[in-house]
Amino acid sequence: QVQLQESGPGLVKPSQTLSLTCTVSGGSITTNYYYWNWIRQPPGKGLEWIGYIAYTGSAYYTPSLKSRTFISRDTSKNQFTLQLSSVTPEDTAVYYCASTSLAYGMEGWGKGTLVTVSS
Repeated sequence: QVQLQESGPGLVKPSQTLSLTCTVSGGSITTNYYYWNWIRQPPGKGLEWIGYIAYTGSAYYTPSLKSRTFISRDTSKNQFTLQLSSVTPEDTAVYYCASTSLAYGMEGWGKGTLVTVSS
């Protein structure tokens, strides 16, 4: 069973870049037809999908965040990383990493990490 764990700073200043890493165990991020997602939930709001990096290494982003988002991976560490630039307080949220597959859909979630954007 795939397990995911988010890590990174809990506080980021406005205009800086938010950077989070998801460490995956119990499966490889290069396994065919698996997708490695970033999702967030602002306080009092619903879930928002940010984007994913596919098993091929290709990345796709939600249009509203595309200009500020970069998702990459380190296959040697079995990790993938989210970078969100030019953050504002509206980017304050609990950030989750999650795995999906073509065969089974959503398969695993991290516990989430709260990132607060504040000076």
